[in-house]
Amino acid sequence: MTMSWRPTYRSSKFRNVYGKVANRENCFDGIPITKNVHDNHFCAVNSKFLAVVTESAGGGSFIVIPVPQSGRLDSHYPKVCGHQGNVLDIKWNPFFENIIASCSEDTSVRVWEIPDGGLRRNMTEAVLELYGHSRRVGLIEWHPTSSGILFSAGYDYKILIWNLEIGEPVKMIDCHSDVILSMSFNTDGSLLATSCKDKKLRIIEPRSGRVLQQASCKNHRVNRVVFLGNMKRLLTTGVSRWNTRQIALWDQEDLSMPMVDEDIDGLSGLLFPFYDADTHMLYLAGKGDGNIRYFEITTEKPYIQYLMEFRSPAPQKGLGVMPKHGLDVAACEVFRFYKLVTLKGLIEPISMIVPRRSDTYQEDIYPMTAGTEPALSASEWLSGINRDPVLMSLKDGFNRPNQLVFKAPVKEKKSVVVNGIDLLENVPPRTENELLRMFFRQQDELRRLKEELTTKDVRIRQLELELNNLKNVSPNNV
Repeated sequence: MTMSWRPTYRSSKFRNVYGKVANRENCFDGIPITKNVHDNHFCAVNSKFLAVVTESAGGGSFIVIPVPQSGRLDSHYPKVCGHQGNVLDIKWNPFFENIIASCSEDTSVRVWEIPDGGLRRNMTEAVLELYGHSRRVGLIEWHPTSSGILFSAGYDYKILIWNLEIGEPVKMIDCHSDVILSMSFNTDGSLLATSCKDKKLRIIEPRSGRVLQQASCKNHRVNRVVFLGNMKRLLTTGVSRWNTRQIALWDQEDLSMPMVDEDIDGLSGLLFPFYDADTHMLYLAGKGDGNIRYFEITTEKPYIQYLMEFRSPAPQKGLGVMPKHGLDVAACEVFRFYKLVTLKGLIEPISMIVPRRSDTYQEDIYPMTAGTEPALSASEWLSGINRDPVLMSLKDGFNRPNQLVFKAPVKEKKSVVVNGIDLLENVPPRTENELLRMFFRQQDELRRLKEELTTKDVRIRQLELELNNLKNVSPNNV
């Protein structure tokens, strides 16, 4: 079924939502935004910090700026720069606001702890370094209800599930035949939807790795997928057989055909979908476009109701989204984007506002929303328990301090002894020449050992996960 999104005069409280760009002093200026062409947002936001992947020579880096510190950035502003390759994705932990994960072309996933108030010097030491992929890692996603579960998708076509309580991968999802383009969870994190370069849309039970539903629609080549909250529906953006940009709505119980598909326009940039489960609003932003279209999702036909379009001449490279508890409820703000404008080195906050005359708290546009408290631990989720997010009210503003503390597993310090010298200890040399010789010898030895270790670690972990998969499959075949 194809539908038209011409505006109709349907009664909706979100019919007049408008986008408001922040004043210049509330924008972030002078930021060396990465020129990488990877199709990600390169930006992550929470109520404390804004993180942006930056252009850097030798290795990959990103900057973390406290949200109140808008204005022009100092050219020597400290960076998070531990990766050996370009950073491809960054995501804040939804429950620990100082914890951010990053993944990179160097095949690693790293977890960093940012001090309150931001960085005072470059950060090179991660809380956790996670090696398990054999090729670069393009995507990461935190589990929506569990405090210590992180998903990563690599160019080895595998998704790894990391238990950060032990700092190890505990599951490998190995059902994709090409690069995974996007991942999205349903509300309680019991289902994972993926889009893939093999043109298939999948719904996966993440703990078993079982594919519950799979779609390969000839008329709609899927690029990005997003779960629509608790509606048991998915929305995908993609390309039609005539190369027009398109959206499609799917029933999660039946992916044989989309419920609705609709051509958007003939532009070529990737369409990023953003869904707000509290207002049932869908935002579509094209990479390289200046505009953001928004729609209302309903349970009855026509299912997708076009509302309005925010327009701007500046093209967006990516968009960060502020979590609900970071919004200005007094201004009736229901969504906030952080738009990356690469050519200007600028990040522009864009507030989506519901116009209301009253100054009182608008209960109808701010229902109870997912808060910053996890519903269960990593081990509870891995044991098979599902729980909905712990909800919070935005009525009194977000000022409840989170008492949780992120505890990284302690890894043993290993020694590397070569010719009777521990290369990881500082042995004082006697002369300058001896110092230089020792330095270069240590560098070569460390490089060789790191490469050897990484190769062996990756192989061991993949074999362990394949063994787990075989153990999980074998009882069903008996």
